[in-house]
Amino acid sequence: MNDLFWKTAVRVQLGAAIETLERAVRACPDDLWGDRSRRPEFWYTVYHTLFWLDLYLSDFPATFAPPAPFTLSELDPAGLLPERVYTRDEMLAYLEHCRRKSRQTVDALTDDGMRRRYMFGSVDLDFGELLLYVMRHVQHHAAQLNLILRQTIDSAPGWVFRGKAEVDDPPID
Repeated sequence: MNDLFWKTAVRVQLGAAIETLERAVRACPDDLWGDRSRRPEFWYTVYHTLFWLDLYLSDFPATFAPPAPFTLSELDPAGLLPERVYTRDEMLAYLEHCRRKSRQTVDALTDDGMRRRYMFGSVDLDFGELLLYVMRHVQHHAAQLNLILRQTIDSAPGWVFRGKAEVDDPPID
């Protein structure tokens, strides 16, 4: 994966999926964001997506911990939601953390790194395939959120063709 072509392709397409998610977050009206009666809850779908993106991009998933104020509640086998609705600003900060982490992860990849096994729970993949898996997961939930927006407010953000490919990202926390 040290080939600049493939790194750039994965980086900008994963970036496009993350940007699609970001646009849905920004487009969500306040009354929909924290509506606890909706299934799925909009805010929670965002959190779920970012939590798993963050975890799957972690070198050591067994010792993973999300940044504050988030917890490991997403791993609860009973499927319990976090204790409170996370705010849009908290989710946007987490999204930015995940965006930087995804860029840095892809930029640091080597051929051997792409082939290393990634095992966590029922996931057992080469890391290169995991990147495609996580890209699909982000896009799946971004599309779900856009559908909720379309059904609720008759508007949703447009398609993101390519994510930004900045090269001077600050280090992740």
